Amino acid sequence: MSGQQEMSLVTAAPPVNVDQIFPEVDMSAADSSLFVRATVVQASTVFYDTPATLDKAERLLAEAADNGSQLVVFPEAFIGGYPRGSSFELAIGARTAKGRDDFRKYHSSAIDVPGPEVERLAEMAKKYKVFLVMGVIEREGYTLYCTVLFFDSQGQFLGKHRKLMPTALERCIWGFGDGSTIPVFDTPIGKIGAAICWENRMPSLRTAMYAKGIEIYCAPTADARETWQASMTHIALEGGCFVLSANQFCHRKDYPPPPDYMFSGSEDSLTPDSVVCAGGSSIISPLGIVLAGPNYQGEGLITADLDLGDIARAKFDFDVVGHYSRPEVFSLNIREHPRKAVSFTTSKVTKDESVNK
Repeated sequence: MSGQQEMSLVTAAPPVNVDQIFPEVDMSAADSSLFVRATVVQASTVFYDTPATLDKAERLLAEAADNGSQLVVFPEAFIGGYPRGSSFELAIGARTAKGRDDFRKYHSSAIDVPGPEVERLAEMAKKYKVFLVMGVIEREGYTLYCTVLFFDSQGQFLGKHRKLMPTALERCIWGFGDGSTIPVFDTPIGKIGAAICWENRMPSLRTAMYAKGIEIYCAPTADARETWQASMTHIALEGGCFVLSANQFCHRKDYPPPPDYMFSGSEDSLTPDSVVCAGGSSIISPLGIVLAGPNYQGEGLITADLDLGDIARAKFDFDVVGHYSRPEVFSLNIREHPRKAVSFTTSKVTKDESVNK
């Protein structure tokens, strides 16, 4: 699908009342029933072309902002690309020259954090005055990470979350995140964090985010199956939070053609117009109500107004780390310090010690 194709706009029903949009939310106000307009983007990467993908991201961001969105969430690996169908020609005990070169090209499409692409994303967030949650492939040296970046509406880079547990073959091309990047950011529109794709199934990770008070739970993903919706609804109910799930919608032609890029095991059955990822992006309230989506029709912007009062309404029923917890029975310990393969310790030598030597 062309990067210049206009996005279809999918909004919650009933129609959004524009008078209920607020640029900032005072969470301490007596009446917490305030609204935030949020959009999840369902669109494909321009694969192997990071500058073009950034241009596409800006077009989508501008459209969402024109519709009054204050928060915009992009899919997993939107910048850098999700290598769907690619095997990188891996086998146990064997690599190939083409597989190594596939990784070289994928590595070249990734971004450094911080880096010029991060600066551009920050400029976009500031220009359109939105909080931005962006899925990227992060490059640190020659190791890649599936990462989510967070920006505020003033263009400040807030921080990142690295995927803790890549799934299946992802583990051969992406590194593993650690406890140092499980943030929940306290912002004027609510407390925002993210978990990526199947790590949303990890109860300990979810519990850590609940304990940090997450209110707007972002779930960039690559899972387009209908069963994914059950997980998203469960998390919304369990955490008493809004869940914003963003996935790509991709045709075969959104990836490079064969033999440059091959869908392992299925290439012969695909045409350029074959759908290889059907999206399913959605927005769900803390009460388990689907506010917008899931969209399986094509690229689009899925938008809803979030009534922040629903958080308290849901927590009245069930507060998983509050009145519905049993700390005398269950406990969870989170190690938040970075885990480095190599650490350097430099001891300062005093003048007297130097003379004695």
